[in-house]
Amino acid sequence: MKARVKLESVIDELQMMFDDQRSFYNIKTGNIALISDEELRAAEEEKPIEDYSGWQQENINIAIEILEEDFWITLPSKYDVNEYEIMERFCLSIEDDKIRDNLYCSIKGRGVFRKFKDNIERYDIEQDWYRFRDTALKEIAIDWCQKNEIIYE
Repeated sequence: MKARVKLESVIDELQMMFDDQRSFYNIKTGNIALISDEELRAAEEEKPIEDYSGWQQENINIAIEILEEDFWITLPSKYDVNEYEIMERFCLSIEDDKIRDNLYCSIKGRGVFRKFKDNIERYDIEQDWYRFRDTALKEIAIDWCQKNEIIYE
């Protein structure tokens, strides 16, 4: 029997990524676990689990299983989901020349994420951006499922 996953669950994980955390999918149970780098290090270094709080102990036990078993698959990381590249594609997709040029210029230099957000609000295209981003994340999630031979719903 092939593994199954709700595509929305994968997309939700892609939206909530942080630098120091990774998400893993259990092909046996269908569960997704969010594990911090600290918890993975604790599992790798076999640190005493009692040194950690209760919720971290649970995550460290999952991290141990991730390291020892082959039924955990890593979800796309923050680096696989290149938010800047998605923003750039969105800018270039805008039909209005003035808005496209201003938006594209706003993602150069420092503070690109703040400037981008300010501009999509200014031009009242926030909903367009979120639809575009959601579509891009869905494509990444589908690609991940296909590469890992996971059936998605």
